[in-house]
Amino acid sequence: MPEFASWRSFMDRADGARHSSLDTVLRERFGLTDFRPGQREVLDALLGPNAAALAVFPTGGGKSLCYQLPALLLEGITVVVSPLIALMKDQIDALARQGIRAARLDASLSVDDSREVTQALRDGSLKLLYVAPERFNNERFTALLRELRISLFAVDEAHCVSEWGHNFRPDYLKLAKAARDLSAERILALTATATPSVVRDICQGFGIPEENAVVTGFYRQNLTLETTPVHAEARDAFLLGRLGSRAPGPTIVYVTQQKTAERVAAFLATEGLPASAYHAGLEPEVRERVQESWMASANGIVVATIAFGMGIDKADVRAVYHYNLPKGLESYSQEIGRAGRDGAPSVVELFACPDDVPSLENFALGDTPTREAIQSLVTELLGLGPELSVDMFALSTRHDVRPLVLRTALTYLELEGVLRQGTPYYAGYKVQPLMPIDALVGRFQGERVQFLRDVFSQAKKGRTWYSLDPAEVASSLRQPRERVVRAIEYLEEQGLVLLQVSEPRQRFTRLRPQEDAAALTALLHQRFQQREAQEVTRVRDVLKLVTHAGCQSNALVAHFGQRREQPCGHCTFCRTGAAQVLPAVRQRPALPAGLDAAGFRALAAKHPESLGHPRQAARFLCGLSSPALTRAKLGGHKLFGALEGWPFEEVLDFCGRSAVD
Repeated sequence: MPEFASWRSFMDRADGARHSSLDTVLRERFGLTDFRPGQREVLDALLGPNAAALAVFPTGGGKSLCYQLPALLLEGITVVVSPLIALMKDQIDALARQGIRAARLDASLSVDDSREVTQALRDGSLKLLYVAPERFNNERFTALLRELRISLFAVDEAHCVSEWGHNFRPDYLKLAKAARDLSAERILALTATATPSVVRDICQGFGIPEENAVVTGFYRQNLTLETTPVHAEARDAFLLGRLGSRAPGPTIVYVTQQKTAERVAAFLATEGLPASAYHAGLEPEVRERVQESWMASANGIVVATIAFGMGIDKADVRAVYHYNLPKGLESYSQEIGRAGRDGAPSVVELFACPDDVPSLENFALGDTPTREAIQSLVTELLGLGPELSVDMFALSTRHDVRPLVLRTALTYLELEGVLRQGTPYYAGYKVQPLMPIDALVGRFQGERVQFLRDVFSQAKKGRTWYSLDPAEVASSLRQPRERVVRAIEYLEEQGLVLLQVSEPRQRFTRLRPQEDAAALTALLHQRFQQREAQEVTRVRDVLKLVTHAGCQSNALVAHFGQRREQPCGHCTFCRTGAAQVLPAVRQRPALPAGLDAAGFRALAAKHPESLGHPRQAARFLCGLSSPALTRAKLGGHKLFGALEGWPFEEVLDFCGRSAVD
């Protein structure tokens, strides 16, 4: 690598000389001869006066080089924020093979491993640190970063910052503030899918000038984009026919539900095809085995939900089939982008069945909490006092709001200046001494001997384990909670005890003493309704693509703001010259026995906390789980999912009439 007295001396070079030096680093450290489209423009933007850039590159377009290369030249640490642990591991391993020191900090690391990473950060031996967005809720972690010079703050999957994006994650909304608070010298946001409005959101959130947004385009010449209208009952035969005549190469079949992945994979296997199911409901070791087998296979087939594919680096995928409609064009673009990353011809085909629409829309509609749930949540939070500590699981269950929706609501309140989130902690500690208490405390001297005796005396003793809440023990001893926690953690570090923690709690601080609960309820309800409408629109945009009377490749990239005049020549419309016609929606099943209004009203009366509101009842009948339904163990009831194929609004109307008839 070229030597410079400092990064500033590198920056002071003329553009031509600087580009030549970047070429040298690219060749000598990464073994590459040329930058891919957009990479040099992103680096120039990072090196420019605004020191900020957005890279919108297709899947496999080389986003990671945009932070890995400058990390080698910049003085200080490059922090990479990513929700994908698999991606972190793969990139860290690849960098290690190149002699570049990188590490990650996440909950899966042992105490010793975390301590080793922390020490490497402090002594300056690390060049890149990978973390999940949730890590910035940890005050000890952010305090550590404040000790460091952060030369580059890179945010992968940056579309998650936009609440109108297809994969909104509430923790992303706080990353821009975190970067500012940590005095990060440069900001880089990266994504593979962003509409023009999402690009604007990202740029606004992270303070990136829109002229520094580098969008390389979404059109993939090597992908043959096919859309095939099909009846639900004909899909298996269609898929079998396609797979039987496909070109050799790895294949992904995307489905919506876990049970569909299991059924379709089993069907294909009985037909002699090398197919396996993959979804989030499988045990981690099973998912890992399926993924590794498919990665090593030259002709394997994986039937998967959207849980599969993120962060997977396999260039020779020859086909991607959508057995079910995707939930939106953003998801669709990302999923088909996993085909043909080596540039070789590949096929992506969508089986367009309108019977999928109610289920997809129901997922979006079922997520929206009731106004009453929002009101009760806001009222509880405002009544807890200026410093509050909550059990997120219990809060979710108590108000029947799904965990992700709850985190979104709390983030909205934080952005409104109502709350400030603190560091999570555990209220439940179980400690098993590995020697008699007298021998254990005898290893210490002075006041610490009595302190440790007092800690164990305050704990509830079982046969071999002591159970305690550090806050309660600290209160009894009139000591800070942190001292009790540090003492127990030190005993574990020294190998004197075994430690198990449970009962996670989240701290918040009320920032304003007086709040209008009704106004906050109305604000949150409106924002959730807007998100609901946006998700429904995404589903319908997919159907518009299927029936589009024109080049479908051009219509797809137009959704992301790219204009192409020349038809692709190989999508379904270009090959046939005709717009596709969707088959008729099949007739809905009759209402199941026992689902008359009076009968259902009686069931709801038995479970008022989980079925008392028409929206709760509609979720139940559509087969959509919720915290209250889980607590009531109604997921196994014969009527759960009885109207799974029905539009949510019609089921909601039925439930509303049942409540008053």
